[in-house]
Amino acid sequence: MTETQMDTGIHQEGRHRLTSQRVHVIPVFALGFASSIFLAVSFVLCVLSYVLFPALPITHSALSLVLPGFELLTVRSFFLGLIENCGWGWYISLIFAPLYNYFASRFSRPPA
Repeated sequence: MTETQMDTGIHQEGRHRLTSQRVHVIPVFALGFASSIFLAVSFVLCVLSYVLFPALPITHSALSLVLPGFELLTVRSFFLGLIENCGWGWYISLIFAPLYNYFASRFSRPPA
């Protein structure tokens, strides 16, 4: 193999390495739905655990710290908690995904 062929092979390998390196983008809508459903399911499990096992040494009243207006075991409050958890899921997604996508694309670029 001549020196020119070796240089071309290295150059092609380097170019292939740069083009095959892709930035993993987080879709905002997919993350929004996933995080909202995750938080809603976690909320329902928390309320169910209180109903089924009220003697557990877990402070369920702490939910009112992150869910304004939440009172344990009222129907209105239960649905308010579901809505607020979905809101928190979308809030997290709308802030986290664009920030992640920005920094992932910025730091994955090859140095100029």
